[in-house]
Amino acid sequence: MENSQKLRVRFAPSPTGYLHVGGARTALYNYLLAKKHGGVFILRIEDTDLERSTPESIQAIMDGMNWLDLKWDEGPFYQTKRFDLYKEYIQKLVDAKKAYPCFCTPEELDAKRKIAQDNKQKPMYDRTCLKLSDAEVAAKKDAGLKYCIRFKSPDDGETVINDVIKGRVVVANKELDDLVIARTDGSPTYNFTVVVDDVTMGITHVIRGDDHLNNTPRQLQMYEALGFPVPLFAHVPMILGADKKRLSKRHGATSVMAYREMGYLPHALLNYLVRLGWSYKDQEVFTREELIEKFSLESVSGSAGVFNPEKLLWLNGLYIREAKAEDLLSEVEYQLSLKGITSVDKNLLLQTIKASQEKVKTLTEMAELIDFFFIKITPDQALLDKTFSPDAKKALGLVSQALQGLTDWTSNGIHALFEKLVADTGLGLGKLASPVRVALSGKKISPGIYDMLRILGRDESLKRITPYL
Repeated sequence: MENSQKLRVRFAPSPTGYLHVGGARTALYNYLLAKKHGGVFILRIEDTDLERSTPESIQAIMDGMNWLDLKWDEGPFYQTKRFDLYKEYIQKLVDAKKAYPCFCTPEELDAKRKIAQDNKQKPMYDRTCLKLSDAEVAAKKDAGLKYCIRFKSPDDGETVINDVIKGRVVVANKELDDLVIARTDGSPTYNFTVVVDDVTMGITHVIRGDDHLNNTPRQLQMYEALGFPVPLFAHVPMILGADKKRLSKRHGATSVMAYREMGYLPHALLNYLVRLGWSYKDQEVFTREELIEKFSLESVSGSAGVFNPEKLLWLNGLYIREAKAEDLLSEVEYQLSLKGITSVDKNLLLQTIKASQEKVKTLTEMAELIDFFFIKITPDQALLDKTFSPDAKKALGLVSQALQGLTDWTSNGIHALFEKLVADTGLGLGKLASPVRVALSGKKISPGIYDMLRILGRDESLKRITPYL
């Protein structure tokens, strides 16, 4: 990747909704490249769509970035605060006769478009207003007529995109008409603001989704018209659902923060997303440091990645099992808070995490498994009727009596106690453990019985068993 400048990249979402997984992958690729080359990762909010952009969406995007720990080095920069800069560059193009005012009304443009369609021609602006003399332009402005500004696209030749991922893409200039770069209210349009921003922010590499590829020829023409150096482009293929259609809500969750609510770990999600289009040998699992070291744009596939929820779930379970309990603490606290459990003893929580890590694939499952340690769960009537038969209550009484005299209150000590009870009574472990499990947890499924008793302690365990005797 040849470029003598210090590498500078940007993630530039439009704040019209949440941070979706496709955007998160684009942000990740930019972040990894910046970190690998000692460059700068910039966050830019492209909020020129005033009707659809909202403060809530901006916050949702930044929440998602922060949760994924994709920390930006500069920004966030907001396009709506840079209008004076855009106007300055628009005026430069007008002064150089590379852009011009267009007074055509929406009705006139619709009529031109219909004529082209009727003639089976590509609808393109016919440059009616480019033919106006300076005097005619001045007269229309003096008359108070509304006008936009159009960029004068070259008539001949080709625009060539040398894309790191897509390869060489060639577009005939005659296929591109004169794009509006400023609306009638004076506000600049997306394709123009992107060029000005990338240049004035010193962006060396533009890494974005390939849904932007159609915009790139127009933007390259504007770089040339303004005499700006062109950055390297890398257009990342889309993420598809299992049906090979563009990933959307019908395929399940697409919001990054929805995956947090479902109990996924941020690095598990990142590890999964980075592999949707990029690979390094046969390696599946990467630390962040390994991703930074091994990532390259040249290894990004030109084919779309297919989102596989089952593989993400597998990977998340792997991360949960291999994590230090301390590293899961804040996310498990978040999951418990969703269940209304907002005040927990951290030492107790750490013990419950260790006792349940091997049994779950999501932290939502973990919270469901351990919530009884922090709040009282009353078994439903069906579970009560099934669990506490007269024989089961008798077995529970034997366990309770033995626990009261136990001096070695450890997992090993509790294990030994149950082994002795099995030998002395002839009852199977299931007959002894099942009523204890339900009495302690209020559930049919829980962490291991020995871990539960050890973590709850003698007093709390006996307190929970007593009502069922």
